[in-house]
Amino acid sequence: CYVCGERGATITCQGKKCKRSFHFPCGLENGCISQFFGQHRSFCQEHRPEQTVQAHQDGQTSCVICLEPVEEKLSYQTMVCPNCRQAWFHRGCIQQQAFHAGLLCFRCPQCNDREKFLPEMSSLGIQVPARQPAWEAGVGFTDMYQRHSRCDASLCLYAQGREQAEEEGPWYLLLCSSCAAKGTHRCCSALKDSAATWECEDC
Repeated sequence: CYVCGERGATITCQGKKCKRSFHFPCGLENGCISQFFGQHRSFCQEHRPEQTVQAHQDGQTSCVICLEPVEEKLSYQTMVCPNCRQAWFHRGCIQQQAFHAGLLCFRCPQCNDREKFLPEMSSLGIQVPARQPAWEAGVGFTDMYQRHSRCDASLCLYAQGREQAEEEGPWYLLLCSSCAAKGTHRCCSALKDSAATWECEDC
């Protein structure tokens, strides 16, 4: 490892004619970049990709995520959104946001751009995991993924009960096309076996 001098360095810089190798933790601490997409290329501190966007700060600028001051110019630790060019942030802050947001929700925290922002951050070594946002993984969002599955007709005629339904025919369960919070078997609301929509009395 060109950083610590120990053996076992399995990551090789992809810079032209560069033969430097390093351990991932050593590279992370020394300003090396590893890309987590495509060919998963890595670069030493000398050959790492850098932002080329022209962006200027007006006075002392703060990170839009942690609100602490950032450096006066682009660097390994200080980055800017390539789209709005006004959102400045620390590498560590945008990396944490990427971990929490996941691939589907990761975007500029200020202008909400994704088209330019995601490829740029990924090429600069920001790891964006391919999973749902962390805030949707907890118990709080469980109810949002549940579908109403009960017949709410004043008199349910199905012998199996309100909680049961069939995949087609008179005992197929239709949800209200407006609120989706109430349901009925076709037969319980005197609907044709081919009926595809239904609205509850409240809607």
